[in-house]
Amino acid sequence: MEPIAKPIVAERAAPTGPALINLGRPPYKTLFWRKLQDNLVQGFSVAALVLAVGVMLWILGTILVRGSEALSWDFLTTTTAPHGFKGGIGNALVGTLYITLFAALIAVPPAICAGIWLAEFGKQSRLADALRFSANVMMGMPSIVVGLFVYMILVAPMGASSGLAGSVSLAILMFPVVMRTTEDMLMMVPDTLRESGLALGLTRCRVTLQIICKAARNGMVTGVLLSVARVSGETAPLLFTAQFAQTWPNAFFNGPTASIPVLINNYGMSNFEDLQTAGWGASLVIAVLVLSINIIARVAFRDKKH
Repeated sequence: MEPIAKPIVAERAAPTGPALINLGRPPYKTLFWRKLQDNLVQGFSVAALVLAVGVMLWILGTILVRGSEALSWDFLTTTTAPHGFKGGIGNALVGTLYITLFAALIAVPPAICAGIWLAEFGKQSRLADALRFSANVMMGMPSIVVGLFVYMILVAPMGASSGLAGSVSLAILMFPVVMRTTEDMLMMVPDTLRESGLALGLTRCRVTLQIICKAARNGMVTGVLLSVARVSGETAPLLFTAQFAQTWPNAFFNGPTASIPVLINNYGMSNFEDLQTAGWGASLVIAVLVLSINIIARVAFRDKKH
């Protein structure tokens, strides 16, 4: 029996030369054009960096030069005074510390709990997706809208502005930042730590609190400090809630409370030179406080490589 003849298939010759260019590959570029593109991208990157750093140094230098004229011990320890009288920012400084501290006490514990639930228990559930979406919306919401919201639900029913209302408005701004930061830090912890704890017989709750949170504590604390630094300079919410007072914050829960951001806003729009100088001094103080918190958060809680 004769073998079945195989069909004859014409073999194509492999394309050579310029035909290789048309096989769906990127167009050929000479070394000159590739180096030119690389240099242009590097140049734009360096220019953007220089511009950003230059503007920041310009702002800080202006605040330092103009604000140092007003700095003194009396300026930091005496209360504000109207035009023509020598005053300081002591009451505004203490009021800012009170408002920021109470805002952290209100926002940080529930935000950390929510971040832990999102990272360890909720994860891909519909409720978790809704919380993440809501947090993203809140982080992009203008702060003045938050101040108006707190005014409607807290200040208007009480019939008076207060430092507590200011703390609530700042807490609303802090909550999504701390929650998402906590979730991100916990998600960075390797799953092997979770599996090891569960293999030893620990409950899921103990593994989360004693192992996972401990491993991510540096990032979590850094997120809290950065959120505090962010809200400590907010002005718009406090204009609706805490407003301003020329006295020490003795009526924090039921009366207007002074703060540095509102003081800067009021003195910056004044036509009197002495009040404008005091505003520059207050700007220097709040800038130093915010920069100090950022530096402490970056240095003290950075990952140490052995």
